[in-house]
Amino acid sequence: MDRKRRFIAERIDEVSKICDRENPIYEQVSNFSIALYVLGYLSGPDVLSVRDMDFVEAGTILKEEFEPIARQDFPPHYSIFKSTDNYLLVIGDPDFPTHFAVVTDMHSPQPYFSKLDLYGSGFDSLAELEREFQGTDGVGEKDFFYYRMRQPALPAKTTPTKIYTLDNSGNYSIWEYQSPTYEKEERLCR
Repeated sequence: MDRKRRFIAERIDEVSKICDRENPIYEQVSNFSIALYVLGYLSGPDVLSVRDMDFVEAGTILKEEFEPIARQDFPPHYSIFKSTDNYLLVIGDPDFPTHFAVVTDMHSPQPYFSKLDLYGSGFDSLAELEREFQGTDGVGEKDFFYYRMRQPALPAKTTPTKIYTLDNSGNYSIWEYQSPTYEKEERLCR
């Protein structure tokens, strides 16, 4: 498991443990913030320090940072701990969503991780989420959408760094630093 996936696993574990506390401040953190924190979109030392957001801001982030995919195009063997992609199940109107759930492992009977108002954070099945949200805030059976988080753009290629070395005889050489494992001598001077 790479570093990013390990972070996601740790964040899921952290969020899951917070709801066991008596009188949690955690109730003030929205399900949108929880889902985006788990995916690493929102950062902070812990879940209680991430900023809260409402459905308007969540819809804006969804448009800017995620792309919709058809339900039939969703990978059937997806696991957040093995894939480089991150997915959300969005419930309600995508412009003004009602709920975000992080898709974790499609081999699990409860592959969706999210925060529900009365139950805290945990894993749910699609049927459980449908029962929870259908009929509230105008959510119908066709108001369940999948979104894939966009991959960050690769940084622009930069010119290699030049390293000048000088020996005791006065000769020097210039090295191009191209990667941690590959250096080449450009030319010997003098």
